[in-house]
Amino acid sequence: MGEEAGTIVKHPPHKRYGIEVVNVLTVIFHITVLFTAPKKRRYQLMGILTLENQKIIFQRRDELTVVEAYGKNCIRCRSTKNSKLSDENWTLLAPAEEAEGVVTGDSQCATLTNGMISVKVEAGNPWYGGVLTWYRDGKQILHTKFEGDYTGRNVHTEGDHYQIKVIFDANPGEHFYGLGQEQEDIFDRKGSTCNLQHYNTKSAVPVLYSSLGYGFFWNNPAPGRCETTKNHTMWVADSAYQADYLVYGGKTPAEVLKKYCDLTGYAPRFPEWAAGFWQSKLRYESQDEVLETAREYKRRGIALAAIVIDYFHWTEQGEWKFDPKYWPDPEAMCRELKEMGVQPVVSIWPTINPASENYRAMDDENLLVRTENGQYGTFEFYGQQTFIDATNPKTGPFVWDKVKQNYYDKGIHNFWLDEAEPEVHPQQYSNLKFYAGNGAQSAMLYPYYYSKMFYDELKKEGEEEIILLTRAAYPGSQKFGSLVWNGDIASNFDALRMSVKTGLSMAMCGIPWWNSDIGGFHSGDITSDYFKELIVRWAQFGVFCPVMRLHGSRLRTPGQAERHPGVKERSGGDNELWSFGDQAYGILKGLVELRERLKPYICHYMEIASNEGKPLMRPMFFDYPEDAVCYELEDQYFFGEDILFAPITAQGCTERRVYLPKGRFVDVNSKEVYEGGRWLDCVAPLEKFIAFVKEGSAVAEVF
Repeated sequence: MGEEAGTIVKHPPHKRYGIEVVNVLTVIFHITVLFTAPKKRRYQLMGILTLENQKIIFQRRDELTVVEAYGKNCIRCRSTKNSKLSDENWTLLAPAEEAEGVVTGDSQCATLTNGMISVKVEAGNPWYGGVLTWYRDGKQILHTKFEGDYTGRNVHTEGDHYQIKVIFDANPGEHFYGLGQEQEDIFDRKGSTCNLQHYNTKSAVPVLYSSLGYGFFWNNPAPGRCETTKNHTMWVADSAYQADYLVYGGKTPAEVLKKYCDLTGYAPRFPEWAAGFWQSKLRYESQDEVLETAREYKRRGIALAAIVIDYFHWTEQGEWKFDPKYWPDPEAMCRELKEMGVQPVVSIWPTINPASENYRAMDDENLLVRTENGQYGTFEFYGQQTFIDATNPKTGPFVWDKVKQNYYDKGIHNFWLDEAEPEVHPQQYSNLKFYAGNGAQSAMLYPYYYSKMFYDELKKEGEEEIILLTRAAYPGSQKFGSLVWNGDIASNFDALRMSVKTGLSMAMCGIPWWNSDIGGFHSGDITSDYFKELIVRWAQFGVFCPVMRLHGSRLRTPGQAERHPGVKERSGGDNELWSFGDQAYGILKGLVELRERLKPYICHYMEIASNEGKPLMRPMFFDYPEDAVCYELEDQYFFGEDILFAPITAQGCTERRVYLPKGRFVDVNSKEVYEGGRWLDCVAPLEKFIAFVKEGSAVAEVF
């Protein structure tokens, strides 16, 4: 954190109200207007506070703001230019505990205190309006900042909706973590900006953890952006009825994250089988290929938890059934797989087009994402596609009726929800029409409802252990069994390095079930030395991820046989453990065996995640919040409480520095014991990885 962490600058009055340079004549004018206006008119200029039980209401022309206690150690703020607030909670849950808010003050300045979080509301001044100052245990953490004309922060878009900005002063030394996942080389978000929108490789989860010991949840599904820069912290909704955010605190990062999970939900029970090794590729073209692969794993004595049947196994997009030409007896296939201890997972896409036998019925019942202007098509992929409207409560039962007949009743009980953003081109959200509303106000909700749709239907079937491999997420997705991955990333070391930071970011967003395609997705050349090194280093990382899944679109090799000439979407190159040469195979097989031995440890911490919100993949500061160095570390982490893993993410690299926090740690390679609170220079040739286990931990026996 550095010596300045937690230090708040005491701004002089002219800066506290956001004015860097003040024109003297302008100030004189405003003061003259204020004190010569009638008393009633002064309140219109300045606003007035109304104090209620656990609530403060601020009102002035063009502004209604309410701050209220929301469970313990949490305060919610809503603000609108409309004459009343909306009670829409989006994905926010009701408070899990009764609030303990206390309101003090008067009509011009009042404070709401709820446990360790408090907010002071000042009626303001003629040129700015209300001022909010937030505190954690009495120390200032947030202060609203003025940037330009007051009304410019809420620009009208349509109807009762506005572009809304909420701006705070920047705090020196503060670190931010969260905001979901994207292919960027940062974990600490301080000094960056983030567009709040979903696309392939990006899930915007608008929540932050601050090194000052608080969390911030932007409760608004409109696309927008977040800026955590050196001059301010700013949240923007491009089109929304109101600003809505929650500030909450805890004594430790674990307590803050638990509070967030109280607000949005906890992951359900993690299936034990899912802690093993998953096999996937682009793509198994037929039932025979799937069974041949599973049988070969069994012949080689390699434990296989799951095999994934990827896209275009279907007859048409939007029909959700196997093509009988290549999948003549899926029920028999599933039966044999399960006899081998392998769970089949099938890819579901939410795309549909007029060639689908389901299109007309779904279109007539408004179960599809529509456009405000123009034709239905929102995604070009083997023709114009649109998407099922997962936000419509009638869509789930309709789609599930097809999925149940064609997959579930044949033995497929686990699903891969691809295209979950959804992937629209161009990303003109205001042209999308959902059941939940216009896309400019609600587009971020889609992955949440897509997962919910399948989770609810599987629960109705009596399923208790539900896992849904999903390409996007939103706050609350975790409670529907969403196993999020970071999309179709490149097959290179840069993508590996960024994936480490991605997984840690998602962990701090309350998404404990996360993984990446081992080896990356795009264009891996399995014959090259570069890729053979990459796949090993990525698999080492995969061992210490919540789920270990091998996947990717590998380049086809010269002379690779065409198993099914003329198939609509042919497979890429081979992508099984034995596909990358003898040296890589020996290492990869050993890593899968290690993963199998780690399953009890993994399942133990997954249970903790479900009960307490603590992620399995943890940033260094999570369990060591008093160690300033830990806030600066972006490429090493704890896997549970006892394993410290430091991945190698650069080509040709066999050594790196590792920081050990306070305690005693055992090197899993040399078995040497080291005292913590220090840096070490560690070496790991390709067949080795760098990890330490806390001295005395039982998990040391598996290495």
